[in-house]
Amino acid sequence: MLGNLLTRRAALVGLAAFAAGGLSGCNTTPSAGIQPAAAGGPGGAISVDTTPLVAYVGNPTAGWVQQSLPGALARVLGSRAPGGLHVRVETLYLGNGGPADPDRMVGVATLGGRTINVRANSTYWSTPTDQALPEQALQGRVQALSVAFAYRLRRKIGS
Repeated sequence: MLGNLLTRRAALVGLAAFAAGGLSGCNTTPSAGIQPAAAGGPGGAISVDTTPLVAYVGNPTAGWVQQSLPGALARVLGSRAPGGLHVRVETLYLGNGGPADPDRMVGVATLGGRTINVRANSTYWSTPTDQALPEQALQGRVQALSVAFAYRLRRKIGS
């Protein structure tokens, strides 16, 4: 009887260690797919103001926009922002998914004394991974929306 008890305990401890080791890879630190380091290029400085966004959606969402948008703008616009670019993000809405309720970002860009209103949409499709890693899924949605915002601004500039 004592042998069976030790064997069960050993099996249970082994199973718990195996499960903990497997799950430890799921809890990774979120990182931005687009780094803001590329924001200051030869075309001038790119600044992003998310102060209105902090009041609207709070953190960490506003922080994710602050991380991803400057890099997305630098990549998409390149040297097309000669006088520097200042973007103020006013609202961000993460919809329920699909084309009926897309994610939306609204902001104002100032480029060379010209003010440009920008509205960008991005469609989100739910995956099973999103339920297991909700924070990373939300951060990825904000990054995709930042890229859509940058392309929409490029189209409005006319370059």
